[in-house]
Amino acid sequence: MHIFFSGIGGTAIGPLALIAKQIGYEVSGSDKQDSQYIEYLKKHGITDIHIGQTFDNISSVHNNKPIDWYVYSSAISIENSKHPELNFCHDQNIKLSKRDELINFILKQKDLKLVAIAGTQGKTTTTAMTIWLFKQLNLPISYSVGAKISFGDMGQYEASSEYFVYEADEFDRNFLAFEPYLSIITGVSWDHHEIFPTREDYQQAFREFISQTNQTILWREDYEYLELESSSDLFVQESDNKQIENIKLDGHYNRLDAWLVIQAVHKLTSTPIETLVTYMDKFPGSQRRMEQIIPNLYSDYAHTPEKIRGAMSVALEIAGKSNQRLVIVYEPLTNRRQTYMLNDYMDCFTGAERLYWLPSYLAREDPNVSILSPEELISHLSDPSIAEPVKLDSHLKQMIQKHLNQGYMVVGMAGGGGGSLDEWLRETFQTN
Repeated sequence: MHIFFSGIGGTAIGPLALIAKQIGYEVSGSDKQDSQYIEYLKKHGITDIHIGQTFDNISSVHNNKPIDWYVYSSAISIENSKHPELNFCHDQNIKLSKRDELINFILKQKDLKLVAIAGTQGKTTTTAMTIWLFKQLNLPISYSVGAKISFGDMGQYEASSEYFVYEADEFDRNFLAFEPYLSIITGVSWDHHEIFPTREDYQQAFREFISQTNQTILWREDYEYLELESSSDLFVQESDNKQIENIKLDGHYNRLDAWLVIQAVHKLTSTPIETLVTYMDKFPGSQRRMEQIIPNLYSDYAHTPEKIRGAMSVALEIAGKSNQRLVIVYEPLTNRRQTYMLNDYMDCFTGAERLYWLPSYLAREDPNVSILSPEELISHLSDPSIAEPVKLDSHLKQMIQKHLNQGYMVVGMAGGGGGSLDEWLRETFQTN
């Protein structure tokens, strides 16, 4: 079977393309822009990738070897309902779907039990932690994770595995397509406002997801926030459990995520909690989750108030160990999200000595909504005096280098993909 992945450079579609190739399917794809993830896929043997999503490009691929299944990211249909690739597939009667249908097909075909990681924040780290523990236990595992990890590929199919670990995001209601064997809920706080217009809509989606899951592990706070009823299928954890602080990972939020994973893997494998804690203490992290690019310069995926606070807790712990001062460079993800977050920033960056604020990384935007400037967003901080609007240019490079020379810890926080702050930092500061 020949599967064409549109938006193949994305952190959800790319790993699935890897899995399809490992299973033995013919894989090709396209993306509107080149990126580090495209290069990653090419190095892993997926070379038939077109940059530019045109009728002619997909027609050429199809003429060379007929496409059996066209899998596309949510952004394709949201940004352009008359997308040329969609039109081509309709004209050629090619099967087309979003990724959830292909994942469910693989789960059924390979008889895999789904372990789903859901929540507003911490999904990628929690997914990576789950994969890490299975690998430390030498248990075969198939998975898809939305970041590069040092201990495996972003997507992996293992023929002898019993479980498939999946980062089940709520955007476009993706996670509601699944009926997991076990789910971990990392935390629930209203997001993706264009999909869930009200807080109640968002909460209800998580209630539905939990109702479709055989067993769910979650925090007491989320159990109460979602107004769930007591059930033998719910395993409610207390966030003030003193054992959590025994985990030797930087950042309180990381330790919370780790505890949920430890409980889940204990339930799935019956491995003693103490053994799992020992393995978790050695978790090496994943790309763009407080990842050190060069000494004292880090990149993190934080782009919502909850994610920012979590990243700040990790950064302040790391900086505190060396008595370093902390500088943040922040690139908001999407203008549409900022219109809802204006009054939520407030004290998110408390602890940073200086904050450099970039224009928002634009994606899937509503053309009728005015673009909010860094100056406007900064004005909603509790202490706007710590922040300065900047651009990705030589001035910012000089300022970052100055702070690094002075021994500061500098953290870039950005959720965007190709052309984002994360890529700029790597291109500007990372030496090969």
